[in-house]
Amino acid sequence: METIIVRHGLMVVGDACTGKTVLVKILAAAMQQLREEGSEDFYHKVVVEYRLNPKSVTLLELFGSVNILTKEWTDGVVSKLMKDAVVDKNDTKKWFVFDGPVDTGWIENMNTVLDDNKMLCLANGQRIKIPNSFTMMFEV
Repeated sequence: METIIVRHGLMVVGDACTGKTVLVKILAAAMQQLREEGSEDFYHKVVVEYRLNPKSVTLLELFGSVNILTKEWTDGVVSKLMKDAVVDKNDTKKWFVFDGPVDTGWIENMNTVLDDNKMLCLANGQRIKIPNSFTMMFEV
């Protein structure tokens, strides 16, 4: 819990089938239960989890792409999820769990999300400001 308070990006590391996903789900359930029991702490809220495997799609499908003929932008999985989550004004914590191996192909696009800028920069020049209620988790 303390790591989530201090950092907006974190890794859950371990061998396959060692309970990483269960650990994340138990933490989310505990935070929700504390809220239901009357805690007013900023971090004790309902958690909405967006889980995806970044290696299951191409880089363009993950972050979005511009059609070179029509100049039309198509959102990727991450850009669509983040845009929808930013618009959602519910008082919830939003955890984006990247469940799969980390490689330079896609993690480079997360640099500005994970640094102090907390901004997702897309190939079409659009920038999505990441609110304090978002946490980026990498389950590897």
